[in-house]
Amino acid sequence: MIPFTYARAANTADAVVHGSAAGAKYLGGGTNLVDLMREGIEHPAGLVDVSGLSRDITETDNGGVLIGAGVKNTALAENRLVRTRFPVLSRAIVAGASGQIRNMATVGGNILQRTRCTYFYDDTGSRCNKREPGQGCDAIDGFNRIHAILGASPSCVATHPSDMCVALAALDAVVHLEGAGGKTRRLPFTDLHLLPEGRPDVETVLEPGELITAVELPAQPMAARSTYRKVRDRSSYAFALVSVAASLEMDGATIGDVRLALGGVAHKPWRAWKAEEVLRSKAATQATFQAAAEAELADAVPLKDNGFKIELAKRTIIAVLGELSGVSA
Repeated sequence: MIPFTYARAANTADAVVHGSAAGAKYLGGGTNLVDLMREGIEHPAGLVDVSGLSRDITETDNGGVLIGAGVKNTALAENRLVRTRFPVLSRAIVAGASGQIRNMATVGGNILQRTRCTYFYDDTGSRCNKREPGQGCDAIDGFNRIHAILGASPSCVATHPSDMCVALAALDAVVHLEGAGGKTRRLPFTDLHLLPEGRPDVETVLEPGELITAVELPAQPMAARSTYRKVRDRSSYAFALVSVAASLEMDGATIGDVRLALGGVAHKPWRAWKAEEVLRSKAATQATFQAAAEAELADAVPLKDNGFKIELAKRTIIAVLGELSGVSA
């Protein structure tokens, strides 16, 4: 057993002091970090328990919602404001993991969970640049059916596993952070996670000791018309092969505005900026949806086992847009 210290944070400032120590990790619900410690992947020198902090969901003055990082996934999915104003988020959370895990997992922990790549979890002989930089990536030439088709690199082809994060990417969410010395900042959610490039072990732009304190959902009336669709190998407790989070604003038969994000296809929740550009101010037709999907997947690079994801992603995008607009195939 590898020894580590444990401290239960009294408040955010106290958490940051402890979290800034060398080798410290923040502990929320523990549904990912504790698992990685058991598997011998994570070896924190100290755990800083923040599960008792930031557990409120409040309405902001402009009609948005502020979600504490310590809010449990189940509580968030069941919240009335979220279910009515941002149904895509509620549906994404319910699509993830199991009821027991959702009861334990926190918003902050969900955001920072690590990949479920088999090679990342196998430290007995597999090479993984995310686990140990410079080792190589066995997934590239190995079994890579669940791996990335967008934004990957020769260093890593792993995908981000979160369903909740795909919805947050589509909702223009803003992450509230607090660091050493009381320094605070707000960061667009789409800027939080990094693509692998040459350092897949560096997964976010968080500074040492910096703590996620809340996630803000700006008022977005069109988010009331939103949904989440997850395509997976089995109907429950399975990670996405492809998922789509979308919200749509219609002006008659024309798309006024749109938000679209993909899961299961990249190292981070993938905001579909190219598809959105194609869709805005266009007639809501199957041809328009097809053009948007083609634009977003134009740069996809398949591996030997996951080429099917390209067509699957296109079809899922088209199906979700058809559902939200009422335009059937």
